[in-house]
Amino acid sequence: MKKGNDNKPFIGIFGRRNTGKSTFINRLTGQDIAIVSDIAGTTTDPVKKSMEIFGIGPAVLIDTAGIDDVGEIGKKRVRKTKEVLKIIDLAVLIISDNTFNIFEQNLIKAFKRWDVAYVIIHNKSDKQQITEETLETVKKLTGKEVLSFSAIKTDKLDKLIELLKKTIPKTIYQKKSLLSHIIKENDHVLLVTPIDKEAPEGRMILPQVMAIRDVLDNNCINIVLKETQLEHYLKTCAVQPKIVITDSQAFNFVKSIVPEDIMLTGFSVLLAYFKGNFKEYLKGTSKIDQLQDNDRVLMLESCTHQVNCDDIGRFKIPNWIKKHTGKNIEFDVVSGLNKVKRDIDEYALIIQCGGCMVTKKQLVNRLKPAIDKDIPVTNYGMTIAWLNGIFERTLAPFKQIYEQE
Repeated sequence: MKKGNDNKPFIGIFGRRNTGKSTFINRLTGQDIAIVSDIAGTTTDPVKKSMEIFGIGPAVLIDTAGIDDVGEIGKKRVRKTKEVLKIIDLAVLIISDNTFNIFEQNLIKAFKRWDVAYVIIHNKSDKQQITEETLETVKKLTGKEVLSFSAIKTDKLDKLIELLKKTIPKTIYQKKSLLSHIIKENDHVLLVTPIDKEAPEGRMILPQVMAIRDVLDNNCINIVLKETQLEHYLKTCAVQPKIVITDSQAFNFVKSIVPEDIMLTGFSVLLAYFKGNFKEYLKGTSKIDQLQDNDRVLMLESCTHQVNCDDIGRFKIPNWIKKHTGKNIEFDVVSGLNKVKRDIDEYALIIQCGGCMVTKKQLVNRLKPAIDKDIPVTNYGMTIAWLNGIFERTLAPFKQIYEQE
């Protein structure tokens, strides 16, 4: 389940079986989008639905299986439920019948681990009101107030909406510019976009499209060309570009053509600053030079695509690293958001792609288990810059800004 480039808030609905999660969703949206049944365990796998919520706007609701599901199948459902935590912006924990113990407490620990904002709702309050004892227990363990609510009635719907609006992180509505801290109005930005075997036929790749749009949004001038046209352009054009942004694979070629007084970076490096864990990337990239024989490196691709012999993550970067280090290194590749089969401790380094197809939250959470265990991480573009000896140059446009943040 991907969040992709959708910047609508993702709201996950959690709780035990038969606490009224599906009825709650139908009441919140004003539509029958979730199956309602008195039979516990009706909701099996997480179900994602994009909806307009009055008072909040466009949002994506995810109905999850009960956290108290049982049996082997139940355990798998609970694991899938917890996987949702990696992509949501807000969790709604539904309790009922004044039940709040180990299941809810463990889930709240998971909310905190994945840095998920959350609210707690005592549902079915038309049948049993929340007690002072339950309120005190929740307050003591979480510091949270509990909203008493009935999905059958509508008298507290406004309070529910206000609580959700107050708790949803404001940062999800803030659009960060790729280049606004580097360029100013009417600057020229030169984008070098090689057309090779990996380039999709008839279209640009997403990082290139994002850069083009961001240049336009900043009222600047795009120049888009292939790497074979770069030298001719720089020699014949009277206007010097403020910055040159290239596909990282062309670093070795482009660096010899672009003068040192012109800023140079790569699309993947741009994404590293925009949505990656830039601080950890800065620390982790140099660990390439410390790799030893039989070390294992994990390559993380955040999308799936057809593989060919020129594949950057599966062939080119591994071969470049082996050549650079002179070591016999093993490489594993995991695409999409698939699980890593080996224990994360088995890796000496993790190299993440630019992550154009996923959100910052997904990208950060993808690397969190490794960072928690002090395993160095970096990304494709910063790795290639390091291997080409231009790491500091390609990071210069972002490093000063990052250090001031």
